[in-house]
Amino acid sequence: MTVSDLMRTDVVTARADTHASELAARMRDEQVGSVVVSEDGRPTGIVTDRDLAIGVVAESGDPEARTAADVMSEELTTVPSDIGVFELCDEFADARVRRLPVVDDDGTLAGIVTLDDLHVMLADEQHDLSRAVQSAIPPY
Repeated sequence: MTVSDLMRTDVVTARADTHASELAARMRDEQVGSVVVSEDGRPTGIVTDRDLAIGVVAESGDPEARTAADVMSEELTTVPSDIGVFELCDEFADARVRRLPVVDDDGTLAGIVTLDDLHVMLADEQHDLSRAVQSAIPPY
């Protein structure tokens, strides 16, 4: 299984000059916890709901005066769509993030994968494995 099997392709994106209030509204409307900041189809940063809470609300900042560029995580880690699940786990651990934009070979945004997506997939696999083991156990 590769990241392309897990990723969501309907990524919510914005430009770096998008106001924080619009970012929050997009997150609310799309029911997501992040917006990928992109330029010419390439991810340049990511803004999470936590970034808005800490970078705008906690600082009593004006959400109309703050932009994605002001609050986004600039040290963006991305993953290629063809890496496997084990490498993906390593990327999440190394980057210490909960969301990773997925890029094509040319660096174009292809999707996003979240730690929650990975957790659900692993839980489903564990459930299927458990059922297989239980079916092989003789009755007592």
